[in-house]
Amino acid sequence: MHYQKILVWFRNDLRLHDCEILSLAAEASKRMNAEVFPFYCFDPYHFGKTSFGFEKTGAFRAKFLIESVIDLRANLRSLNSDLIVRIGKPELILPELTQQLGLTSIYYQREIATEETSLERRLHSIFTKQNVDFKGFWGKTLIHCDDLPFAIAHLPELFTHFRKQVEANLIIREPFPLVDRLPALPPSIDIGEIPHLTQLGLEEFLPCARAKFQFRGGETAAIERLNHYFWASDRLQVYKQTRNGMLETDDSSKFSPWLALGCLSPRYIYAQIKKYESDRLANDSTYWLIFELLWRDYFHFVTAKYGNKLFGRKGLRGMDLPWQQNWRIFQLWQTGKTGFPLVDANMRELAATGFMSNRGRQNVASFLTKNLGIDWRMGAEWFESRLIDYDPCNNWGNWNYTAGIGNDARGFRFFNINKQSQDYDPQGTYVRYWLPELDAIPAAKVHQPWQLLPIEQQRFKVRLGVDYPHPLVDLFASAKANEAIYNDSIKQCYGTL
Repeated sequence: MHYQKILVWFRNDLRLHDCEILSLAAEASKRMNAEVFPFYCFDPYHFGKTSFGFEKTGAFRAKFLIESVIDLRANLRSLNSDLIVRIGKPELILPELTQQLGLTSIYYQREIATEETSLERRLHSIFTKQNVDFKGFWGKTLIHCDDLPFAIAHLPELFTHFRKQVEANLIIREPFPLVDRLPALPPSIDIGEIPHLTQLGLEEFLPCARAKFQFRGGETAAIERLNHYFWASDRLQVYKQTRNGMLETDDSSKFSPWLALGCLSPRYIYAQIKKYESDRLANDSTYWLIFELLWRDYFHFVTAKYGNKLFGRKGLRGMDLPWQQNWRIFQLWQTGKTGFPLVDANMRELAATGFMSNRGRQNVASFLTKNLGIDWRMGAEWFESRLIDYDPCNNWGNWNYTAGIGNDARGFRFFNINKQSQDYDPQGTYVRYWLPELDAIPAAKVHQPWQLLPIEQQRFKVRLGVDYPHPLVDLFASAKANEAIYNDSIKQCYGTL
């Protein structure tokens, strides 16, 4: 067998644990004395602009990414290897490296969204001509695509149907074992420098002092977080009861940023849940975290099924709604100045930290689309720009779902912000934390400050229209108007309700 030189192209799989491509390359190095070249490429395309002019990767996620690549390099060095880093288009950098290093194979984790899969196809065409084995592996989801009880083309349109079928035939593969050693890189290789934010066209920033939890990128921090949440603080046992909390560090697992960049494997999380159930207890909370991993899987498989349709204006249902692109209104939503405290607090947290709870995301997305009637893609792109845990499948899938144009949309459903506020922030602790101008307002009144009498505004030191805005819309009247528009669109698309 001819001598192999394998490049392991890390993408959104920045970890050593449960890493199939690294495991296979390490096995080849032991069995056939193959050379292994770990590699990461900062693609300038990811640091360009979205269609609405936002940064595709804002400073929060870029910093988290840089930290993750730094950690990956350190962990590879502990295995006697290193990480080759380049800045440039992969379709130019990879063929160049192939020539320089005399590569025979390139292993990579397959992506699912259209931009990433288009790149894979271009590279496959290039390397087929160069007689280089360009080999992709599936590793993003809890359930391997080959282990689904149906073809992706026949993926159920409702999550509940998907969940019931996969749970009845659940196959979760064991995580790949940790690699213990890799061959050293030749000393002549220029490994390259990991860029700073400014080299990616972004400004350096100081972490928000008000953030309850400071996310740090990388596999090391991911494993530390899991160990804390499961084993040290024992919070997994109450996950279902606390997961909708919006303020405290341990209300939810906070795994999503590391999952998005692949610093943490969903199969590893599953294995740790099973260990927790065996060593401590199994309850509705341990099941519910697996349930959430299945939701994550579902959006990935929806993206695999529908492709670019996920990102189109009409959504997966093909609904031609008259979405507004009112930038004045949109910017008030962006900056947390809608006059609805729950919406504003969440949007200000996002702007300051790059993170927002899942409960918050559902509320602000519903408000933008169902109350303001603003083009859902503007919201999706703003989230893409700001979120540390941005994942195209989850982000755009959730926006389709919330805007009522997803594959499993079931009529016009909007989040009643007033009720949501009372249910999930009854004491107003969260909104007062991120809206200090409302700090003196008591819990009974803080979620509907527009009802304050002039004497109460004076007493609580908040002037409506000055210190805090009047509501942009009437909550129920705006929802009713947008529901009528939505139902008219359904009649036009399907002929009947």
